Amino acid sequence: MTTDKTDSGPMQAKRTQAGTTRNNPRRELVENQIFEQAIALFSERGFAATSLQDIAKATGLTRPALYHYVNNKDDLLAKLVDQDTGGIADQLHEVSADSTRSALDRLHSMVYESALRLALDPARFRLLLRSESELPEALFHAYDTGRRRVLKEFTTVIQDGINAGQMRPGNARTAALAIIGMTNWIAWWHTPGQKSTAEKIAVQFADMAVASLALPNERCEAMDGPRGAISLLRQDIDLLENLLADRPSGKGD
Repeated sequence: MTTDKTDSGPMQAKRTQAGTTRNNPRRELVENQIFEQAIALFSERGFAATSLQDIAKATGLTRPALYHYVNNKDDLLAKLVDQDTGGIADQLHEVSADSTRSALDRLHSMVYESALRLALDPARFRLLLRSESELPEALFHAYDTGRRRVLKEFTTVIQDGINAGQMRPGNARTAALAIIGMTNWIAWWHTPGQKSTAEKIAVQFADMAVASLALPNERCEAMDGPRGAISLLRQDIDLLENLLADRPSGKGD
């Protein structure tokens, strides 16, 4: 990837700037303004077609002044990756690891947070997808690691739900991929508006995700460890035998 100025790498620059920002509120404000303008330009023109001069002009800074805050465009893309993949992965892990909550409750919260983030700012998600081929190797690794962590957190909580008899038996990873794919699609059809609208979308998606996996209440109550599972299986077999016995015999039976 071609950059406007070389340095020791976007991730190193990001860490250095983060340490400085924490001690300087004004610098943080300017960096956030630069970041938001850069994301808007990347989304409109594409990463490769946007120069640091474009970003400086949009922010109201000269290009030399801009270098006081960023070393190159990769710094800005690195911040986006950190926020939109590493950040959500950390958030989901915190929910998934909370053993005081049921798996269904944790799954609802995880889908809600993921859907809300996408509904509030879908352009960021689309930008990252479109920029995959332009990411430097180290930055792509961070991006890919974040996505894998998100999948792992969803898979873990779904497997917890299956083991606890709260969710339908099946492949937890496949179910996680289905829920993530369903949620990610928000970025392609939703137009951001009021926060209340985004929250309603997030709640609906979380409700649908839980409903697609949750066992009926009466089966959850009966599922008390392996013996409970065997008992339910026997009931299902008895029901199936009764249904087959009631069917009229025919050549196809």
